[in-house]
Formats: sequence, C-alpha cells, structure tokens
Amino acid sequence: MVVFCFLVDQTRKIRRTKPVAGLCSRCRRGAKVADMSTATRFCYIPIYWRSWKAIICSSCGAILKAYR
Repeated sequence: MVVFCFLVDQTRKIRRTKPVAGLCSRCRRGAKVADMSTATRFCYIPIYWRSWKAIICSSCGAILKAYR
C-alpha cells in the first residue's frame, strides 16, 4: 500500500499601506488601503501568485473590501 501526503498552504503578505478616510464597521477605528500578495505553495514549491488591493482595518486587521 502506498500513501501520499501533500502539503498545500497559502500565505498573505501586506506589501504597502496608505491611510484612507473612513472607519472600520466592526471596531470603529481607522482603515487603510493595502497592497496585498497571496502565494499558494504545493509541497513547498510556489505554484500561484496573486497581487490585489484591499481596505483593511488598522486595529483588528479585518478585510473590509477587496479589489483585484
């Protein structure tokens, strides 16, 4: 019997941020626009990258809105 075990993970990184006018709808603190990048790895080999923009809360870290 042969058993294969594959490891798949996904990491999100914030590359740059800028303050934006507005408040978080969850904690009522300030929000910011962030350039995000997502990398999906399969057996430690990166196979998919995606860069996108998101409005995130500066206090609780919730993603309020995402743009492609």
